[in-house]
Amino acid sequence: MADKVVGIVGAGILGLAIGREIALRRDGTRVVVLEKEDRVAGHQTGHNSGVVHAGIYYPPGSLKATLCTRGAAMLREYCADRGLPYDECGKLVVAITEDEVARLDALHARADANAVPGLRRIGAAEIREIEPHATGLAALHSPRTAITDFPRIAQSFADDVVVSGGEVRLGFPVRSILRIRETLGVASGDEVVTVDQLIVCAGLHSDIVAKLAGDDAQPRIIPFRGEYMRVSEEKAPMVRGLIYPVPDPRYPFLGVHYTRRISGDLELGPNAVLALSREGYRRSNIRWADLRDIAAWPGTWRMARRHWRTGLREMRGSLSTRAYMKFAQLYVPGIDARDVVRAGTGVRAQALDRDGSLVDDFRIHRLGPITAIRNAPSPAATSSMAIAEHVVDAIYDER
Repeated sequence: MADKVVGIVGAGILGLAIGREIALRRDGTRVVVLEKEDRVAGHQTGHNSGVVHAGIYYPPGSLKATLCTRGAAMLREYCADRGLPYDECGKLVVAITEDEVARLDALHARADANAVPGLRRIGAAEIREIEPHATGLAALHSPRTAITDFPRIAQSFADDVVVSGGEVRLGFPVRSILRIRETLGVASGDEVVTVDQLIVCAGLHSDIVAKLAGDDAQPRIIPFRGEYMRVSEEKAPMVRGLIYPVPDPRYPFLGVHYTRRISGDLELGPNAVLALSREGYRRSNIRWADLRDIAAWPGTWRMARRHWRTGLREMRGSLSTRAYMKFAQLYVPGIDARDVVRAGTGVRAQALDRDGSLVDDFRIHRLGPITAIRNAPSPAATSSMAIAEHVVDAIYDER
């Protein structure tokens, strides 16, 4: 009997983690990962902040809460086993106003429910002990929050797939998905790959590919560009680890924060600005088909009515380094607009429901032999190995 074939659309860290999990657990199954770019980790995986989250923010019982903590532990072990960089530099979530202190306490309770390892609430004096140049009234200290190199991990997952007898096929943009008797035909131009199961992990294009598979129109992917600033070599030693603001519970974004990179650089960001293309890494990147999709979705306008003030503030920060740094300086006053230069950008695939709600939790749809990952923002990279377990368990009804 011929081997079963599982196709995976998307060679970001999540698609590759799922491919690796199937290859390890399902004897007699061959994995084929299909990627439109000429490399793996070309979009969200290769443009994020490199932070391995500890599970502080997520509602207890949500997929994010369940899978982030386990995923971080699995990733830590994997990096140790493969000699990949993994630095538990630690993180402070800092409250700078009395209102934020109350929100910090609520966040602490949530993190405790999620069993975040080593988490402590600290006061102003201890903030200074951990980060001498930071200011704040109180903070949560997460010593196990880490930084890593997600593109290298993704490449390692890809290597695992190939070693297992699978394939990572680059330059294969999926144009159609056909049901052929009891199999599926995944087509790119004249080339068709026949599979028994298909898993869609298409990131910024996940709604488009899911629609090809017959899934619902919602949630729709709305791209948000995240822009980073790099701190000068002279000022970079002023921050030892990671410094985050207390997040606004109305948004699934964590706010501009200080991030120590695995390279040793110190960066600030990202902000969250509506992009005019699904791959809109520059303000000048406008793709009319993507813009039409954004404008035609009813949720876009409902979101805009609710959050236009925040959108304007983010846009000001995008256009002005001084405006960008005004907020960041509240946490580390010694670093200002003269000490930073514009660095890289990423684009976040933010799922948006028809009613204008920003989808926060991971969202996974099943369509018979097709599984579509419809929303997988941060901490998807952190959670990738645990999401892979979860998806494979669901497909094969193993738990």
